[in-house]
Amino acid sequence: QVQLVESGGGLAQAGGSLRLSCTASGSRFSINAMGWYRQAPGKRREMVAVIMSGGSPNYADSVKGRFTISRDNAKNTVYLQMNSLKPEDTAVYYCNADFPGDYRPIRYWGQGTQVTVSS
Repeated sequence: QVQLVESGGGLAQAGGSLRLSCTASGSRFSINAMGWYRQAPGKRREMVAVIMSGGSPNYADSVKGRFTISRDNAKNTVYLQMNSLKPEDTAVYYCNADFPGDYRPIRYWGQGTQVTVSS
């Protein structure tokens, strides 16, 4: 059974930094894309950053230049370095990982980690 375990959330002041980590376990297959999404109260879940197995990242416009996604394929781990945090970054952050499926990738999600940025 595939599991994704996140860590690193918490409370930060505006302008501060946090680093999130997410490790996948339970599959012998290589992971395709890994990414981070977030959901603020009353809002829809939105993509924050995604990185392919070859290392190509994509970012939401709202975090470009402030957040950096990276991954360690040997550890099945994805990271999100968040700098210059803003109160509007406050949300529950979820990681995901896409594994190969018979017809399409199978996406798994972590349980979420709270990030709160105070002004």
